Amino acid sequence: MTQRVTLKVNGRVEAIDADPDMPLLYALRNELGLSNPHFGCGLAQCGACTVHLDGEPVRACATPVSAAEGAEITTLAGLGTAERPHPVQQAYIDEQVPQCGYCVNGWIMTAAAFLKRTKRPSDEQIRDALSGLKCRCGTHLAILRAVKRAARAMG
Repeated sequence: MTQRVTLKVNGRVEAIDADPDMPLLYALRNELGLSNPHFGCGLAQCGACTVHLDGEPVRACATPVSAAEGAEITTLAGLGTAERPHPVQQAYIDEQVPQCGYCVNGWIMTAAAFLKRTKRPSDEQIRDALSGLKCRCGTHLAILRAVKRAARAMG
């Protein structure tokens, strides 16, 4: 059974017809045509689908679209722009983190939310905040350097 669902994504209001239990990820990719977040595991275990829901990172593959109605949804595309990237995005560029790039969405979105609430984090805090995210290319050390760089930039 479909119903009209209104979503606020990256500052724009979008209305779609969807089953309320449909994963938010499907609404963002299939209904709204966004290329980020990515489908990874479909089980909320890898993080490739991470978006911010009212500023908190959530796994969009396991979040029903009905839970996002009325909330501010931010995707990687809404975090920063090419001209003014978010500090975490800029740190990823500076540290040359991406290899295949598939997982980057989850790492950046999770790190951005973490750094917003945690100033000057320790290495252990960063590792704890990013636990559960997967990168098959093995760029974990570069990711850690990028998050530390972004933390310094964010003050």
